[in-house]
Amino acid sequence: MATRTKKTATAGEQEVEETTAPEKPTRKPAARKKSAAKKKTTAKKASAKKAAVKRGKKGELATVEASAEDADTEAEAPRRGKGPHYLVVVESPAKAKTIKKYLGSGYTVKASVGHILDLPKSKMGVDLEHDFEPQYEVIKGKEKVLNELKKAAQGVDKVFLATDPDREGEAIAWHINQQLGHPDAYRVMFNEITKPAIQEAIANPRQLSQENYDSQQTRRILDRLVGYQISPILWKKVRRGLSAGRVQSVAVRLICERESEIKAFVPQEYWTLDALLQGQSGPPSFKAKLSRVDGKKVDLKDQATTHGLVAELKDAPFSVSKVDKRERRRNAPAPFITSKLQQEAANRLHFTAKKTMALAQRLYEGVLLGEEGQTALITYMRTDSTRLSEQAVAGVRDFILQTYGPDYLPEEPVVYRTKKGAQDAHEAIRPTSLEYPPAKVKAAFDAMNDDMAADMFRLYELIWNRFVACQTKPAVYDQTSADIASGRATFRASGSTLKFPGYLAVYGASLTPEEEAAQEKARAAGDESADDAATGELPVLNEGDSLVLQKLIDEQHFTQPPPRFSEATLVKELEERGIGRPSTYAAILSTIQDKKYAEKIEGRFRPTDLGLICNDLLVKHFPQELDVTFTANMEEKLDQISEGEANWRTVLKDFYAPFKETLEKAEAEMRDVKREEVKTDVACEKCGNVMVIKWGKMGHFLACSNYPECKNTKDFKRDAEGKIVIVEEETTDEMCENCGKNMVVKRGRFGKFLACSGYPDCKTSKPISIGVTCPDCKQGYLTERRSRFGKIFFGCNRYPDCKFAAWDRPLPEACPQCQSPYLVQKFSKRDGPFVACPNKECDYRRQITEPEALPPAANGPDASSAA
Repeated sequence: MATRTKKTATAGEQEVEETTAPEKPTRKPAARKKSAAKKKTTAKKASAKKAAVKRGKKGELATVEASAEDADTEAEAPRRGKGPHYLVVVESPAKAKTIKKYLGSGYTVKASVGHILDLPKSKMGVDLEHDFEPQYEVIKGKEKVLNELKKAAQGVDKVFLATDPDREGEAIAWHINQQLGHPDAYRVMFNEITKPAIQEAIANPRQLSQENYDSQQTRRILDRLVGYQISPILWKKVRRGLSAGRVQSVAVRLICERESEIKAFVPQEYWTLDALLQGQSGPPSFKAKLSRVDGKKVDLKDQATTHGLVAELKDAPFSVSKVDKRERRRNAPAPFITSKLQQEAANRLHFTAKKTMALAQRLYEGVLLGEEGQTALITYMRTDSTRLSEQAVAGVRDFILQTYGPDYLPEEPVVYRTKKGAQDAHEAIRPTSLEYPPAKVKAAFDAMNDDMAADMFRLYELIWNRFVACQTKPAVYDQTSADIASGRATFRASGSTLKFPGYLAVYGASLTPEEEAAQEKARAAGDESADDAATGELPVLNEGDSLVLQKLIDEQHFTQPPPRFSEATLVKELEERGIGRPSTYAAILSTIQDKKYAEKIEGRFRPTDLGLICNDLLVKHFPQELDVTFTANMEEKLDQISEGEANWRTVLKDFYAPFKETLEKAEAEMRDVKREEVKTDVACEKCGNVMVIKWGKMGHFLACSNYPECKNTKDFKRDAEGKIVIVEEETTDEMCENCGKNMVVKRGRFGKFLACSGYPDCKTSKPISIGVTCPDCKQGYLTERRSRFGKIFFGCNRYPDCKFAAWDRPLPEACPQCQSPYLVQKFSKRDGPFVACPNKECDYRRQITEPEALPPAANGPDASSAA
């Protein structure tokens, strides 16, 4: 089934559908109750509800009620106290709580918890015969939410739809409005959850935008047309459960193409030559790099050429031919947009894009700050604009003046140009108020009983520093570059010292991704000044000065292939190519890993065999849809719909006519990987027939061509020359309880397990013990298992008779304090790995300074290979 990407109220990533328990029937008051008694009871209920914050159960609607609550919940059109009353609908319960604080009496704030309507999961939900008419339905689990919204809308004077200020938020607001049917419903938008912003938005509502809704609806339908029609072909030809996506498949293509570049790369030898020199004034020595020979750019390709030049120069005089002294300015980076926040959080904080967006969502919705209560700390975190409000700029300029002094404040505010094609719907990501510097709020984060509090603070500090830095003066360096002549060779020495820190005093001296990319681009273009930014002082040098050669340093190098994508560089690539939007990057990166198309090894994406196969098939049979420029052009068309310059049905018609023909052709011609058999020169040791390479749930494997008479299979890998090497099974000392043969370690969908070596004659199998007896049933043992989402947990081998399960790894070691039969290995972001007692009443704990040995049975082949 194709992946459905939607927003949640908390993380803004893929939605986890809520389930709700059946609502208990409301018990009607007995007829014999007196009217006065009924009124008295109702009054007590209304009083108890005043200013109450109701926290919804799982799947229920979280609400924040106004202080003037309705007196009779059974009334058909209740009035809530005196004067007008309004309903405000937001997406998340956390946001509702913060907003209610700013609106007060007369307002009821409720949360839709993301989307309430969507296309059905079980079918495409788009009527191709009637101009792509979408067939929306209430999302499973959201019926109760919708009913409470309808109930809350009865009798209110106005409904304000305050969903997120983007196109997806517009679609959510549109669907809520359709379901409520209130005559006075308005759209309100705010970039930050602060009192002035909320009150201004409520005071200046607007009508819902048909254009923005059509644009988002077109994106949703496009994703359905692609995903729900290409995916079934992959199910038939490769494996059931796969998905193709208009954007995710292009991201996989980028990773696969980079891998192909790496494999096809042929290293080229080259040499560098440096001179270690000393000036007339003596130490310290400094290094100069060979720049030109005979006035041309240096190109030392082999050892002979290099050594010949060394012999030529070792006795030659060295002198300064030119000295260039200048002042170099390093400008502050622009405030964060979504993609740059994800890149910097990956580079500086080592956060994934998904984690960054989840933390930013919480900072946007509000965190508890002591007596101030729920307080939003940053502006909306899905944006591609570097624009800042005049009030924000004025505030930060005053902060810079007061904190760093007038030397750090530019004469005029710094204005950053927003890139071409940006929607520019909201401001850049910044703190909502300069009243909450990191030092002031740190104690509140430390006091939170939340595992993510420390990381939330680090991200907030990064956003704060970037915002302050962007309006601070540039850093200033004194830079010296010297050309040094020796025979027909010219060397270049560079050095710089920091003269004025400027924005570096706020943001630190490390290069931003933009600066690193610019420097690398300059080096690739042969720009000699690319390395001039090197820090460190040169001695005083003047033209004509003679220098003393201490040593010539020649080194051999080989060109390197392009690096694999990290999360930061993949987001950067997607952004530069116009693929997707800020709100989609984190979901793209999560999906391609969840679907096993790519995996991260040492922080870099590598395509899996599954990813390579699917990419080859899709690129061959859907060349237009998988073309990077096609995906980027489609984003431009969605922008045109949003701006009223294109009709959404026309865009879909133009796309679907050729796409339908491509689908039919792919269905007939796509290679059937499931049934494909590639003959090898490997003979089956059981029957002597040739082995063939087949494709299964675990990837490629060797199988006997005499199947089903012979069911022999083998794992294999290829050596450096591409030859097949059989991976032998790991044999254990444990004997099969049925036939007495040795048990071997096998891998399956959920990880490693033990199987009889006599298979298929004996089909005995069982989980691998980690050496700990089950603490619940005392009969079974604990094994390492893998959930269907790929996460490792530990459960009893007697499941389902015993349902013990734990996420932390149990260790076969008794607690020295309470004699618990086992301990658990845990991890804390603050303290790192440690061992603790599972008994909550016992406080035993020790830190892990070196990797602790795991039980012998768990030291076999990596179970992750089964994924």
